Amino acid sequence: MPEYGLLGHPLGHSLSPEIHSVFGYEYELFDTPSDKIEEFLKKGLLGFNVTIPYKKVIMDYLDEVDATAYEIGAVNTVVRREGKLYGYNTDVLGMHYALKNSGIDLKDKSVMILGSGGTSATARVLAKKCGAKKITIVSRSGDTNYTNYTDCVDTEVIINTTPVGTYPNIQDKLIDIGGFKNLKGGFDVVYNPLETEFVKSFKKRGIPCSNGLMMLVAQAKFARDIFKGNKIEDSVINEVYQSLLKRFRNVVLIGMPGCGKTSIAYKLATKYKRVLIDTDKLVEDGEEKDIPTIFEEVGENGFRDIEEKMIAGIAGYRGSVISCGGGVIKRSKNIENLKRNGIIVYVKRDLSKLTSEGRPLSKSVGVEKLFEERKALYEGYADVVVENNGTLDECVRKIEEAVL
Repeated sequence: MPEYGLLGHPLGHSLSPEIHSVFGYEYELFDTPSDKIEEFLKKGLLGFNVTIPYKKVIMDYLDEVDATAYEIGAVNTVVRREGKLYGYNTDVLGMHYALKNSGIDLKDKSVMILGSGGTSATARVLAKKCGAKKITIVSRSGDTNYTNYTDCVDTEVIINTTPVGTYPNIQDKLIDIGGFKNLKGGFDVVYNPLETEFVKSFKKRGIPCSNGLMMLVAQAKFARDIFKGNKIEDSVINEVYQSLLKRFRNVVLIGMPGCGKTSIAYKLATKYKRVLIDTDKLVEDGEEKDIPTIFEEVGENGFRDIEEKMIAGIAGYRGSVISCGGGVIKRSKNIENLKRNGIIVYVKRDLSKLTSEGRPLSKSVGVEKLFEERKALYEGYADVVVENNGTLDECVRKIEEAVL
């Protein structure tokens, strides 16, 4: 029987067991209906975390609640000491750590918090403790809502505590930040996708912003400290975060037709036991026709429409290797969607080594002209550039060193 775990209902896929395993103990998920909470408590766990919908409910079963957790009105960490149950809130610690790690300081700032639920209360208490000069809660029915939020022109930091933008609804966002001229930072509790519409809007303006993955890892580390009664170095947070980031992030291969993307993707997917996605094959399977036939029937624009729709459908996938068609970069929306959970790797190959067999544009336009049209796009969108002029294994190794 594990001594630690997570209480909630319903519990779908959770990263908590994986994160807590790094700390050296077994950790189990306890999906528990509301009428079985007392039965769960009799299991005698030394410590457990609490998630939706019990963060408030669990307080009625505790012998003592930490002052910060009481102020927030929610407990996410419970420890058993000498037969008594003590409740804490490490979400507030995790959020604070994530903000600091992103270079976002709430002191003397005008802070806007999106949402009015439990996580909103966590953000409000944190902003208060950090010395924010103004705290505005935006909700659907509050005095400040999603019709008049732009009146808060002095806003400097925005924290999204709602699930809006979570996969599969990745195109959704609550607000437009365009009217806020004094923004210093943003934070989104959502972490799938890693780059929500909210996060993307800050990145476009070069404003510090972070998703919720760092908060998730940090709150788990601080819960561990409470469970064990001692503190370990905060540096472990970044180590676990980087490990999760590498596992979550799709490796997205772009480059000229014939540069070796498909073969490279196959080797990477096989070695790292990842799902392999070939966007050209997805188009062919969806249309039940090969690409030359699709080009003949609907032309390049028709093909790009199909491709764009298909890529939007896989934008929330994680931990995959995605081999893209050579012209995927011709529509910026494709790259925006691929970057949500992915790192873009541009595979370069000498033009003399490229083949045009089965590639309509390479044949009709010519490889040299096609490359000149696309070169700037490949380079501009790439997070990493690797050359594939030697052996395939050499190129795979370069990608491994850079992103895996």
